[in-house]
Amino acid sequence: MIYATDKEGESMYRFSIENENWILRFTPNVVLEDESKQAIVKSILQMGKLLSTFKHGEPFVIMVKNIGLIVFTVEKIPSLILSVSHIIEKENWYIQTESKIKKYFS
Repeated sequence: MIYATDKEGESMYRFSIENENWILRFTPNVVLEDESKQAIVKSILQMGKLLSTFKHGEPFVIMVKNIGLIVFTVEKIPSLILSVSHIIEKENWYIQTESKIKKYFS
C-alpha cells in the first residue's frame, strides 16, 4: 500500500486486490487523521474481490465503528478509483418513522 498527496491536497492510497490496482482517494472536504484513513483502507481491503463487483459510478457505504458512515463512489474509467466523498458521524444519523424523523442514536 502506498500513500500520496496530489497537487490539490487530496490524500490517496494505492492498493491491489486480486491483481487489480486501485486508488483510494479522499476528497478535500473529508478531513480525517491518518489513523482514521488507515482504518478505512483496512476496511476496503477486507472487502477483497467484492469491490470489483460494483459498477462504474455506483456508490456504497461502510459503517466503521469509531468513524461513522463512509460514503464511497466507484470509478472504473479510466482507472480503478474509489473516492471517499463524505463521512457521516453517528450524531448526524436519522431515521424516519411513520410520524416523524428522529435521531437514529438517541
